[in-house]
Amino acid sequence: MTADHYAALGLAANASLAEIKKAFRQKASFYHPDRNDAPDAAQRFAQVQKAYEVLSDDEARQAYDDNRRRNLLDDPLQTAQEIWQAYSARILSSSSTSSPSSPL
Repeated sequence: MTADHYAALGLAANASLAEIKKAFRQKASFYHPDRNDAPDAAQRFAQVQKAYEVLSDDEARQAYDDNRRRNLLDDPLQTAQEIWQAYSARILSSSSTSSPSSPL
């Protein structure tokens, strides 16, 4: 996945259609090549248009969100290590509290 459409519009993933439309209008106006002299304005404007195209269509947004959820693991090895460490810590803490203490 190359582009984050929510980031292009400056929105959270749970944004409503009204929020998407408002953000699109603001960003499109700001990045429009006729109004913005920045060298990357045309590219940013195209990103904003694509983001709106996907997020404003219910089916396209659902497909995008599903794909986005599958790709949330930026570093699968790090995520696996974090899960394992949390699991190990929970097991170790529960076994130390439930084991009978030995008399001295």
